[in-house]
Amino acid sequence: MVRNLPVGTRLRILNLYPRQMNIYGDFGNLLVLRQRAGWRGISTEVTHFETDASLKQLRNTDIILGGGGQDSGQAAVQKDMQRIARPLRNLVSAGCPALLVCGSYQLFGNYFKTFEGDVVEGIGIFNLHTLGGPERMIGNTVVNSPDFGELIGYENHSGKTYLGAGLEPLGRVITGSGNNGLDGSEGVRLNNALGTYLHGPLLPKNPQVADFLLASALSRKLDRTIELPPLDNALTLQARAVAKSRPRYRLKLLSTLPFSKNPSHRSYHSRAVSSVAWLALWGTGLLGFLGLLGKLSDV
Repeated sequence: MVRNLPVGTRLRILNLYPRQMNIYGDFGNLLVLRQRAGWRGISTEVTHFETDASLKQLRNTDIILGGGGQDSGQAAVQKDMQRIARPLRNLVSAGCPALLVCGSYQLFGNYFKTFEGDVVEGIGIFNLHTLGGPERMIGNTVVNSPDFGELIGYENHSGKTYLGAGLEPLGRVITGSGNNGLDGSEGVRLNNALGTYLHGPLLPKNPQVADFLLASALSRKLDRTIELPPLDNALTLQARAVAKSRPRYRLKLLSTLPFSKNPSHRSYHSRAVSSVAWLALWGTGLLGFLGLLGKLSDV
């Protein structure tokens, strides 16, 4: 239990566009925050903010959450996010903690330019931009963060994000690709707002980040420094060890096929099915050729 917590204290968690921006299990971040708060006697209330929702739902927000989404999902929320850009910017500037993963991370930047050349405008809270690439960066990822130590997650993105002036990454990549696979950076931190490509979801395997979000929210709400009592993280440590030991796989084959030039989330599953069909057809032809050779050798 948190000492000297005023009666009735409740944290309001703003969950942005959960219908469109919730793939790769990012909803688990919300579950972890509520559970770790509850174990300490902290009440939480969740606002699931959807497109065209009233701006009143943004009032008294203590924590902002945003997950990853397909290109179609990002396009659906992009216009609506412009509508709420100012209050979100004010919240982040005032120290409201936030966790933005993958697609939400990109939309909090200046813009995302797809591999086809289409530009999706962001809301400019993070001074960064993202360029769609021809190859997906996939696999378990290990990051060394100056604020949170070793972070473990799972990345799956084709966008390459580049931080602008005045921004520091969330951490440096030990294993994986991170923001762009080139400069060794992963994610971003601005005040108490964190952007990252780490799915998994992130918080179950990195409880120190969850506790940072909770402590920062309480400290801001109560206008005094709050230290959370520790919890038993034995199972979390086991999960981290397993995830860290798993090998990474990079999906290069699909991107080399003639019908797989579009690396976006929007067509990823259809490309995978087409690629499997192509490989099956190729394999059948090879077997047939080998069978013909066998018959000729018997003549």
